[in-house]
Amino acid sequence: MTIRVLLADDQALLRGTFRMLIDSAPDMEVVAEASTGREAVHLARSQQVDLILMDIRMPDLDGLAATKIISDDEDLAGVKILILTTFENDEYVAEALRAGASGFLGKGINPDELLNAIRVIAAGDALLCPTATKALITRFLAQAAAPRPQTSPELATLTPREHEVVTLVAAGLSNDEIAERLFVTPLTAKTHVNRAMTKLGARDRAQLVVIAYQTGLTRPDAPI
Repeated sequence: MTIRVLLADDQALLRGTFRMLIDSAPDMEVVAEASTGREAVHLARSQQVDLILMDIRMPDLDGLAATKIISDDEDLAGVKILILTTFENDEYVAEALRAGASGFLGKGINPDELLNAIRVIAAGDALLCPTATKALITRFLAQAAAPRPQTSPELATLTPREHEVVTLVAAGLSNDEIAERLFVTPLTAKTHVNRAMTKLGARDRAQLVVIAYQTGLTRPDAPI
Protein backbone atom coordinates (compact mmCIF):
# COMPACT_ATOMS: atom_id res chain seq x y z
CA MET A 1 0.00 0.00 0.00
CA THR A 2 1.28 3.46 -0.91
CA ILE A 3 1.51 5.96 1.94
CA ARG A 4 -0.21 9.17 0.87
CA VAL A 5 1.67 12.15 2.32
CA LEU A 6 0.65 15.79 2.75
CA LEU A 7 3.50 18.29 3.13
CA ALA A 8 2.67 21.30 5.33
CA ASP A 9 5.45 23.90 5.47
CA ASP A 10 5.57 27.58 4.57
CA GLN A 11 8.94 27.21 2.84
CA ALA A 12 8.44 26.19 -0.79
CA LEU A 13 12.07 25.11 -1.19
CA LEU A 14 11.85 22.77 1.77
CA ARG A 15 8.58 21.31 0.52
CA GLY A 16 10.19 20.72 -2.86
CA THR A 17 13.11 18.91 -1.26
CA PHE A 18 10.84 16.69 0.81
CA ARG A 19 8.64 15.98 -2.22
CA MET A 20 11.56 14.75 -4.31
CA LEU A 21 12.77 12.52 -1.49
CA ILE A 22 9.36 11.06 -0.65
CA ASP A 23 8.33 10.54 -4.28
CA SER A 24 11.59 8.66 -4.86
CA ALA A 25 10.45 5.95 -2.42
CA PRO A 26 8.40 3.15 -4.01
CA ASP A 27 5.94 2.89 -1.12
CA MET A 28 4.94 6.55 -0.64
CA GLU A 29 3.92 9.64 -2.56
CA VAL A 30 3.21 13.31 -1.90
CA VAL A 31 -0.42 13.96 -2.82
CA ALA A 32 -0.69 17.61 -1.73
CA GLU A 33 1.24 20.57 -0.31
CA ALA A 34 0.12 23.25 2.15
CA SER A 35 1.85 26.50 3.04
CA THR A 36 -0.37 27.35 6.03
CA GLY A 37 -1.92 25.40 8.86
CA ARG A 38 -5.43 26.22 7.71
CA GLU A 39 -4.63 24.92 4.24
CA ALA A 40 -3.25 21.75 5.80
CA VAL A 41 -6.55 21.17 7.61
CA HIS A 42 -8.51 21.69 4.39
CA LEU A 43 -6.29 19.34 2.37
CA ALA A 44 -6.33 16.68 5.09
CA ARG A 45 -10.10 16.60 4.72
CA SER A 46 -10.17 16.61 0.92
CA GLN A 47 -7.20 14.52 -0.20
CA GLN A 48 -7.55 11.29 1.80
CA VAL A 49 -4.01 11.47 3.16
CA ASP A 50 -2.41 8.88 5.42
CA LEU A 51 0.26 11.07 6.98
CA ILE A 52 0.99 14.78 7.29
CA LEU A 53 4.53 16.10 7.56
CA MET A 54 3.70 19.21 9.59
CA ASP A 55 5.87 22.23 10.32
CA ILE A 56 5.19 24.03 13.60
CA ARG A 57 5.67 27.63 12.52
CA MET A 58 3.33 28.55 9.70
CA PRO A 59 1.21 31.63 8.96
CA ASP A 60 -2.57 31.86 9.42
CA LEU A 61 -2.68 28.78 11.69
CA ASP A 62 0.41 27.20 13.22
CA GLY A 63 1.19 23.51 12.98
CA LEU A 64 0.24 22.69 16.56
CA ALA A 65 -3.21 24.28 16.20
CA ALA A 66 -3.71 22.53 12.86
CA THR A 67 -2.68 19.24 14.44
CA LYS A 68 -5.25 19.67 17.20
CA ILE A 69 -8.05 20.37 14.71
CA ILE A 70 -7.16 17.35 12.59
CA SER A 71 -6.76 15.03 15.57
CA ASP A 72 -10.13 16.08 16.98
CA ASP A 73 -11.92 15.39 13.68
CA GLU A 74 -13.43 11.89 13.85
CA ASP A 75 -13.50 11.71 10.06
CA LEU A 76 -9.68 12.01 10.07
CA ALA A 77 -9.04 9.39 12.75
CA GLY A 78 -6.68 7.44 10.50
CA VAL A 79 -4.48 10.41 9.63
CA LYS A 80 -1.07 10.41 11.32
CA ILE A 81 0.86 13.62 11.94
CA LEU A 82 4.64 13.82 12.03
CA ILE A 83 5.78 17.18 13.39
CA LEU A 84 8.93 18.82 12.03
CA THR A 85 10.73 21.14 14.41
CA THR A 86 14.16 22.54 15.19
CA PHE A 87 13.44 22.01 18.91
CA GLU A 88 14.17 25.67 19.63
CA ASN A 89 11.67 25.35 22.46
CA ASP A 90 11.57 22.05 24.33
CA GLU A 91 7.90 22.46 25.19
CA TYR A 92 7.00 22.09 21.51
CA VAL A 93 7.55 18.37 21.95
CA ALA A 94 4.94 17.98 24.69
CA GLU A 95 2.56 20.40 22.98
CA ALA A 96 2.80 18.32 19.81
CA LEU A 97 1.94 15.15 21.72
CA ARG A 98 -0.95 16.78 23.53
CA ALA A 99 -2.27 18.15 20.24
CA GLY A 100 -2.39 14.64 18.80
CA ALA A 101 0.86 14.28 16.87
CA SER A 102 2.18 10.76 16.39
CA GLY A 103 5.82 11.80 16.45
CA PHE A 104 8.33 14.56 15.83
CA LEU A 105 11.61 15.07 14.02
CA GLY A 106 14.27 17.73 13.73
CA LYS A 107 14.59 19.31 10.30
CA GLY A 108 18.20 18.19 10.15
CA ILE A 109 17.14 14.55 9.85
CA ASN A 110 18.92 12.56 7.17
CA PRO A 111 16.91 11.22 4.18
CA ASP A 112 16.85 7.56 5.21
CA GLU A 113 15.73 8.43 8.73
CA LEU A 114 12.91 10.60 7.41
CA LEU A 115 11.60 7.88 5.10
CA ASN A 116 11.81 5.32 7.89
CA ALA A 117 10.02 7.71 10.23
CA ILE A 118 7.16 8.08 7.77
CA ARG A 119 6.82 4.30 7.50
CA VAL A 120 6.91 3.82 11.27
CA ILE A 121 4.39 6.56 11.99
CA ALA A 122 2.07 5.49 9.15
CA ALA A 123 2.02 1.98 10.61
CA GLY A 124 1.23 3.33 14.07
CA ASP A 125 3.91 1.09 15.53
CA ALA A 126 6.06 3.43 17.57
CA LEU A 127 6.50 6.79 19.19
CA LEU A 128 9.30 8.29 17.10
CA CYS A 129 11.51 10.49 19.18
CA PRO A 130 15.16 10.46 18.13
CA THR A 131 16.02 13.90 19.51
CA ALA A 132 13.67 14.61 22.40
CA THR A 133 14.62 12.62 25.45
CA LYS A 134 12.35 10.66 27.75
CA ALA A 135 13.06 13.13 30.52
CA LEU A 136 11.98 16.05 28.36
CA ILE A 137 8.72 14.38 27.35
CA THR A 138 7.79 13.25 30.83
CA ARG A 139 8.66 16.61 32.36
CA PHE A 140 6.29 18.57 30.18
CA LEU A 141 3.53 16.00 29.96
CA ALA A 142 3.51 15.82 33.74
CA GLN A 143 2.96 19.59 33.87
CA ALA A 144 0.27 19.53 31.20
CA ALA A 145 -2.75 19.05 33.41
CA ALA A 146 -3.91 17.62 36.69
CA PRO A 147 -4.20 13.85 36.31
CA ARG A 148 -7.58 12.15 36.33
CA PRO A 149 -8.15 9.56 39.05
CA GLN A 150 -6.89 6.08 38.26
CA THR A 151 -10.40 4.77 38.93
CA SER A 152 -11.63 6.24 35.63
CA PRO A 153 -13.73 3.82 33.52
CA GLU A 154 -11.11 3.62 30.76
CA LEU A 155 -8.32 2.59 33.10
CA ALA A 156 -10.56 0.09 34.86
CA THR A 157 -10.82 -1.90 31.62
CA LEU A 158 -7.08 -2.64 31.57
CA THR A 159 -5.83 -5.99 32.79
CA PRO A 160 -2.88 -5.93 35.23
CA ARG A 161 -0.55 -6.92 32.38
CA GLU A 162 -1.92 -4.20 30.10
CA HIS A 163 -1.48 -1.69 32.91
CA GLU A 164 2.15 -2.78 33.21
CA VAL A 165 2.70 -2.59 29.46
CA VAL A 166 1.26 0.94 29.20
CA THR A 167 3.59 2.04 31.97
CA LEU A 168 6.56 0.65 30.05
CA VAL A 169 5.43 2.30 26.81
CA ALA A 170 5.22 5.62 28.66
CA ALA A 171 8.77 5.04 29.89
CA GLY A 172 9.91 4.90 26.28
CA LEU A 173 10.45 1.15 25.88
CA SER A 174 10.01 -0.49 22.48
CA ASN A 175 8.06 -3.71 21.96
CA ASP A 176 11.30 -5.69 21.97
CA GLU A 177 12.39 -4.08 25.24
CA ILE A 178 8.99 -4.67 26.79
CA ALA A 179 9.13 -8.31 25.69
CA GLU A 180 12.55 -8.73 27.28
CA ARG A 181 11.39 -7.09 30.51
CA LEU A 182 8.25 -9.23 30.80
CA PHE A 183 9.77 -12.47 29.43
CA VAL A 184 7.30 -12.67 26.54
CA THR A 185 7.69 -12.55 22.77
CA PRO A 186 7.74 -9.20 20.92
CA LEU A 187 4.49 -10.22 19.20
CA THR A 188 2.83 -10.78 22.57
CA ALA A 189 4.10 -7.43 23.79
CA LYS A 190 2.71 -5.74 20.68
CA THR A 191 -0.64 -7.47 21.20
CA HIS A 192 -0.85 -6.13 24.77
CA VAL A 193 0.02 -2.63 23.53
CA ASN A 194 -2.61 -2.76 20.79
CA ARG A 195 -5.30 -3.98 23.18
CA ALA A 196 -4.47 -1.19 25.64
CA MET A 197 -4.63 1.36 22.82
CA THR A 198 -8.06 0.09 21.81
CA LYS A 199 -9.41 0.16 25.36
CA LEU A 200 -8.08 3.65 26.07
CA GLY A 201 -9.04 5.08 22.69
CA ALA A 202 -5.44 5.90 21.74
CA ARG A 203 -4.82 6.32 18.03
CA ASP A 204 -1.17 5.26 18.38
CA ARG A 205 1.65 4.79 20.89
CA ALA A 206 2.24 8.52 21.14
CA GLN A 207 -1.29 9.06 22.38
CA LEU A 208 -0.92 6.10 24.73
CA VAL A 209 1.98 7.95 26.36
CA VAL A 210 -0.14 11.10 26.73
CA ILE A 211 -3.00 9.14 28.32
CA ALA A 212 -0.63 7.36 30.69
CA TYR A 213 0.60 10.64 32.14
CA GLN A 214 -2.62 12.62 31.98
CA THR A 215 -4.58 9.94 33.82
CA GLY A 216 -1.91 9.50 36.46
CA LEU A 217 -1.37 5.92 35.37
CA THR A 218 2.33 6.64 35.58
CA ARG A 219 4.59 9.49 36.69
CA PRO A 220 7.95 10.84 35.47
CA ASP A 221 9.60 9.62 38.68
CA ALA A 222 7.99 6.17 38.60
CA PRO A 223 10.51 3.31 38.78
CA ILE A 224 10.87 1.24 35.63
